[in-house]
Amino acid sequence: MTTPPWDASYTSGTLPPWDIGRPQPAFVRLADDGLLRGRVLDAGCGTGEHALLAAARGADALGVDVAPTAIERARSKAAERGLAARFEVADVLNLADLGLTFDTVIDSGLFHVFDDADRTRYVASLAEVVRDGGRCYLMCFSDRQPGDFGPRRVSQEELRAAFDGGWRIAGITANSFEINLLGGHTGAQAWLAAIERTADAAPPAGADSPA
Repeated sequence: MTTPPWDASYTSGTLPPWDIGRPQPAFVRLADDGLLRGRVLDAGCGTGEHALLAAARGADALGVDVAPTAIERARSKAAERGLAARFEVADVLNLADLGLTFDTVIDSGLFHVFDDADRTRYVASLAEVVRDGGRCYLMCFSDRQPGDFGPRRVSQEELRAAFDGGWRIAGITANSFEINLLGGHTGAQAWLAAIERTADAAPPAGADSPA
């Protein structure tokens, strides 16, 4: 099997910008509110901080990533912390291959890496594994972020369009990523969306709280 390009992000000797060594504060708040529950999938989990967060709060958590080195590190963290989170090398564009369904999905900085074609494939892949009534909590780079450094910016309208069929947007709120750059942490503008899987999707809601 060919090592995917993303793996190089974890073998260069420095942490990639998205790896801050702890969960993003937005997801800690969701966990505090009891929203990372049931069987949880951390899609594009990196070194596993969000799956580990969910597991620490009692969820049955699985993290998947295409980068084997990231998965090895996530497994080591789980063992060190005595947490039962599981981690697998897997392609998020083919989640049905897992043979599982999920109550909750965490997407911290994954959606915005895809081009238009793979964005469509990703949403279809999620639809295969999220049960009716299940939630996806998705945080992506926002079009409110100035400049062009870093990932592709995403607008609220793009999020709503991507999840137009079989999903209901429960809320999209302004938030921020913590980013690890040159050994220090900085911030970037983000959208945090709560998206519900439903066979009979209601018209998109306004920019409500993602609860």
